[in-house]
Amino acid sequence: MNILGIDHLEFYVGDARQTAYYLCTAFGFRICGQGGPQTGLAGQRSLLLQHGDIRIVLTSGLVPDHPATQYVGRHGDGVAIIAFATDDAAGLYESVVARGATALAGPATHENAAGRVVTASVSGFGDVTHRLVERHGAAWEFLPATFEMTLPEQSFEGDLLQVIDHLAICVPAGELGATSRYYQDVFGFAEIFEEYIEVGGQGMDSKVVQSTSRQVTFTLIEPDLARKPGQIDDFLSWHAGAGVQHVAFRTDDIVTAVRTFAERGVGFLSTPQTYFDALEQRLGSVDLPIAELRSLGVLVDTDHYGQLYQIFTQSMHVRRTLFLELIERHGALTFGSSNIKALYEAKERELAGPADAEPAPRPADLATA
Repeated sequence: MNILGIDHLEFYVGDARQTAYYLCTAFGFRICGQGGPQTGLAGQRSLLLQHGDIRIVLTSGLVPDHPATQYVGRHGDGVAIIAFATDDAAGLYESVVARGATALAGPATHENAAGRVVTASVSGFGDVTHRLVERHGAAWEFLPATFEMTLPEQSFEGDLLQVIDHLAICVPAGELGATSRYYQDVFGFAEIFEEYIEVGGQGMDSKVVQSTSRQVTFTLIEPDLARKPGQIDDFLSWHAGAGVQHVAFRTDDIVTAVRTFAERGVGFLSTPQTYFDALEQRLGSVDLPIAELRSLGVLVDTDHYGQLYQIFTQSMHVRRTLFLELIERHGALTFGSSNIKALYEAKERELAGPADAEPAPRPADLATA
């Protein structure tokens, strides 16, 4: 189970160019490649974006029966493929299929004079699949002979974002344990953290699974149906099933990153000032200036290994589902319980809308409107 990390994410979106414009303008991604009918990708247009070591493919279907068209119709824009980097795609494919993954596409080789890439695909959770990627030769090439690289090979030093830290995944009630076991039994992940979060009359269960390389981390979340419906229920209704709720990008300077992205128009979830009033009493000494964290709304927490700083964007989509996270780790390897609760509360405030506005309708309200 040699899963080295996340090679890339592929988003299925209604308009790849529009989504690319947002990610490039707001977060500093660059369009590095493209694929479509002209490169042998029938029925789709794809753009490859990169920032630091983060690679995102945006794919829009051009015909009704393309998987991207069907995914967007069912779920809206979202993460459809999580690609794992490996040094043996064929061997990993055979191993995970033998352990219970559904085979979707056998090993295929993409090559040109610059390099060779082997890919295969297997089932994940919900409608999300996993692409297994083995690379040889020029690291700059994405999928030789399939994607046309539009920028010369370049350094991404100085970018504010580094890597994909983790993905948060919402699953329907009753599926949390089975999903965690799937990644443990099939992909060799370990369960490293679990937490029950209660906010008012709402509740959710979470488990965190991680690859042996520690480079792939999934936070799995399910709602507690015995409590009042909340934003996890909202996500599952609006997204129409299990899916990626947010993608966390790691940074080594969260203060500069938040200021920069906010100036470019990114909206972040708000944090009450009372959260910061009790910060030092709760955590003791904090590495970053509390005044700066307060002004930006950056959350702080600890685990057994150190501190972590987090902030979450407002949802990018009309369904108010997928959003992004920025995280800076000062030794922390997992997650802090207080930040999980703070995120839950922040999403509830976002879904409720401004204090002087009508509350945003929940899916059940929309169904009866």
